[in-house]
Amino acid sequence: MIKTATEIDAAVLIEPGAPSPLKQRDTVCDHLFSKREEAEASVAEDSKAVDKLQERLWAERKRALLVVLQGIDTSGKDGTVRGVFNQCGPLGVEVTAFGRPSEQELAHDYLWRVHGATPAKGMIGVFNRSHYEDVLVVKVRKLAPAAAIEQRYEQINAFEKHLCENGVTLLKFMLHISRDEQRQRLQERLDQPDKNWKFNPADLEDRALWDEYEAAYEAMLSRCSTAHAPWRVIPADKKWRRNALVAAIVRKTLEEMAPAYPKPDWRPSDFRVV
Repeated sequence: MIKTATEIDAAVLIEPGAPSPLKQRDTVCDHLFSKREEAEASVAEDSKAVDKLQERLWAERKRALLVVLQGIDTSGKDGTVRGVFNQCGPLGVEVTAFGRPSEQELAHDYLWRVHGATPAKGMIGVFNRSHYEDVLVVKVRKLAPAAAIEQRYEQINAFEKHLCENGVTLLKFMLHISRDEQRQRLQERLDQPDKNWKFNPADLEDRALWDEYEAAYEAMLSRCSTAHAPWRVIPADKKWRRNALVAAIVRKTLEEMAPAYPKPDWRPSDFRVV
């Protein structure tokens, strides 16, 4: 069984330029945290470590981390945010959920609203959906000309390279669930009264376009997994395994960034609290 964060990362990473047929990628992956108890213990430990590392990042105020969560309806973006960042205090972590663009946002280029939400130095930013909606739902629903969408892959790569060159580390996770698992989760939203509020009839329209969305995701993965911002495909049929995998990689990335508390330009021994 794969256990280390480095092994986990290698198992889910999409190499730049590599083809990404999703039908060949397991949505369960029992070899990655085979036992639920082990996964839950791992995510609990990792989320505490993320909190401590985030505090150092905030104190340092030199760099930022942007975590992008992308996936079809019910893939667990909200649950991942709660599971991985539940130990972090509100200071230094900001979650942005991207929905349908407003009139003001539509009056600008499609990256305008995204750039304004990128994390400032010292912050961890989490995108629940992201700029990739403009090569996913926009592509499948034909909400923009095909030629314009075709240009966006390289524009997004350039945008992310700009962020990386200016102190933002990117982690991009596609939460990968099976069609059967989505059916069960949607049905739960209908069957359980306390989940009715989550159900949106438009989700069924998107479900009918499953093959088209799968093709759009494959194009996104193969064309926008770059050396500076690669994609990771997270098996997400099991929520506990999904959270453990993402938490392990977030922790590993922050440890590699190695944020440090700044040294004061004064000596503590020169002061005394009375």
